[in-house]
Amino acid sequence: MPGKLDNLKVSNFKEVARALTLVENDLPGSADLLKNLSFNNQCPVIGITGPPGAGKSTLVNQLITNLTANGKYVAVLAIDPTSPFNFGSLLGDRIRMASHFNSPNVFIRSLATRGSLGGLSAKTIEMADVLRASGFDYVIVETVGVGQSEVEIAGLADMTFVVLVPEAGDEIQNIKSGLMEIADAFILNKADRPGADEFANQLQKLLHQNPKVVPIIKAIATENSGISQIAKFIRQDRMHDNQRKLFLAAEKVYQLIKEKRMAGVDRQKLRLDVAEAFEKNNTFNLYSFAEAYS
Repeated sequence: MPGKLDNLKVSNFKEVARALTLVENDLPGSADLLKNLSFNNQCPVIGITGPPGAGKSTLVNQLITNLTANGKYVAVLAIDPTSPFNFGSLLGDRIRMASHFNSPNVFIRSLATRGSLGGLSAKTIEMADVLRASGFDYVIVETVGVGQSEVEIAGLADMTFVVLVPEAGDEIQNIKSGLMEIADAFILNKADRPGADEFANQLQKLLHQNPKVVPIIKAIATENSGISQIAKFIRQDRMHDNQRKLFLAAEKVYQLIKEKRMAGVDRQKLRLDVAEAFEKNNTFNLYSFAEAYS
């Protein structure tokens, strides 16, 4: 059977890929596989999030190079948005990480959001755990940039980086508190562009209102500038915080329960059923329909 636990090793990418496919598609055996996962290493899950165009994929590409420098193994889950209209997804992040395709220490997997507003789904949690159990030293989750809803990453990652760019300077006052609170560090990418220092100062003033100390790291991902500082932040021991562990565990369980309870709802079929109800009833009531449907 694909995805046997004995074969889940960083030296066997083919079996790791099969196990991920098993879990992602809820194929027979996936539940047993997940329930028997064993985590023997302190592998952090690193969330990289931020608006479109912030250079997240380029930054992750450089970060992989740094983290694998000492023979470490890195896995990346690159999440692309699912279209709300045709439920398709481009899954193009791997194109921007092409330089690592043939690296024996790097495993990259793209997946779709499957309609999850924050760019994450219970499948992301399950797949990240498969990678952790396979013996990777770091698991990076790069999320789709959709603004405030990205706070969902806080329920998955051991540490979260929010990537911003100087062009967002006019909008910095509109950054919601939720996004401010999830960040373990802000990365100001493209820091060589005009207005970068002013943007950093504005962000620093906002952060002073937050009791948690959150650093701002300036980076120019295309020139590998600031990457070593981000990698140093990651390598620091942040896995001993029991309160954080309990929070993450509770959030993961919540997402898994929600996914299971919604498992019988097919969004495409739902759309057809709504259309049929509209045709039959000119006084279609959204709430009555939802109550009867569930």
